[in-house]
Amino acid sequence: MTNSSVTLITGGSSGIGAAAARKLLDLGGRVAVTGRNVGRLDRFAEELGHPGGLLTLPGDAADHEAVAAAVAATVAAYGRLDTVVANAGFGTPANVADGDPAEWREMVLTNVLGPALLINAALPALRETRGRIVLIGSVAGFIHSPGNLYGATKWAVTGLAENTRRLVTADGVGVTLVAPGRVETPFWDALGGAPDDDILLTAEQLADAIVWAIEQPAGVDVNTMVIRPQGQPV
Repeated sequence: MTNSSVTLITGGSSGIGAAAARKLLDLGGRVAVTGRNVGRLDRFAEELGHPGGLLTLPGDAADHEAVAAAVAATVAAYGRLDTVVANAGFGTPANVADGDPAEWREMVLTNVLGPALLINAALPALRETRGRIVLIGSVAGFIHSPGNLYGATKWAVTGLAENTRRLVTADGVGVTLVAPGRVETPFWDALGGAPDDDILLTAEQLADAIVWAIEQPAGVDVNTMVIRPQGQPV
C-alpha cells in the first residue's frame, strides 16, 4: 500500500470497519469512515488522536444522497479514491414467522441497498484509479438458516459481489466479498449477545483479511473469502 491510498468505509466507527480503518491508517493510508452515530464517530477519531489521514462523515449508508456526498467529500479531501468497503449492516433476532416486521425494512435497506448505493456512487472514481470494492457479507450468505431474513440479505450481498465483478472487471476494478462467520463485534448487541460457546473471530482478524485483499498487486482480483473461527461447525 502506498501513502496515497484512499479508502472509504461505511459503518466504520466500530467493529470490523473501525478495525480495518485502524490498520489502514497504521500502514500510511488515508481513510474516510461513515456512520449514523455522530458521537461514535467523534469518539473513534478522538481515540486515534484525530490523525490527519482520517475523515469522519456522518450519514446513513442506505441513503443515496448521504452516500454520494460521502464519496464526493472523500475525493475532495484526498484527491482520489482507491477502495470502498461496504461494511455497514446489522441483523434482527427473529425469523420471518415470529419476527417484528417493523424491524425488517431498515435491515434490508442497510444490508442490501447500502452496498449497491456505495458501488453506484464510487464507480467513477474507482475506474480512474483501477481500485477495489470490498463487500462485507457473511457465512449466512452461503448457508441457509430456517426463516432467517438477515441471512437472505447476505445472500443478496453474495450475488451483488459477483454481478458487480462481471460489470467492472474489464475496467480494472477488483471486487472482493469477505464473508465472516461469528465475529466478536457490536453486531451481536441487537441479537441479544454472542453465542455461549465463545467461538468467535476478532474484528482485528477480519480487518487483517480485508487489508490483505486491498493490498493485492495490480492485476490480481481476490473475489470470495469465507472466514470462520476454527471450531464453528456451520
